Amino acid sequence: MSNLDDGDAKTRTVGILVFDNVEVMDVMGPFEVFSVTRLDETNRDFTESPFKVLLLSNDMKPIKAIGGLKLQPDYIFENSPSLDLFIVPGGRGTRTEVNNDKLIQKILNISQKSSITATICTGSSLLGKTGLLDGQFATTHWRAYGFLEKSAPKAKIEKKVLFTINQKIFTSAGVTSGISLALYLVSYFYGLEVGKATAKFMEFPYPDHNINLNI
Repeated sequence: MSNLDDGDAKTRTVGILVFDNVEVMDVMGPFEVFSVTRLDETNRDFTESPFKVLLLSNDMKPIKAIGGLKLQPDYIFENSPSLDLFIVPGGRGTRTEVNNDKLIQKILNISQKSSITATICTGSSLLGKTGLLDGQFATTHWRAYGFLEKSAPKAKIEKKVLFTINQKIFTSAGVTSGISLALYLVSYFYGLEVGKATAKFMEFPYPDHNINLNI
């Protein structure tokens, strides 16, 4: 399963948004998936990931995630390279950032320039505020359906699913669902065999159920 050029091994650039009080697993879960991906599992120890993962923020100041972990952004929005995949994570900080009009506009701008945009947990509420989820299927953490409803009143909220796919926009439920979505995205870019091999290496189940597909 690959929705892009089969056998295309070029590097894909992934940008993950970070902000104060971002959920650690929403950032580091997908980061781990993409960093351990290999196109040739038999040569894992001698090859690199086909993904280049970077962290994006408003400025270059260290970000304090939930629990106190500090994250150092690689780029600000204005000098970010072109992205194949833009990830908007969730966390307690989304409750504040959803009212940050400047950030919402930057999320919209980056999303429109990226090949694919994916959200994790309450990150869907930030993307929803841009209007990009209007009329689209979307999901979030089970405790945040009301938050998403308020932020994206025109979205079609799906419950009890790991993630949703609407053309070039993906949304996932909470916490470890971001890992599941990232594994699926590995397959999206490089095929099912690579996605399943990555899941096996991580000793994490490959997502093959509870998915809303609207491709």
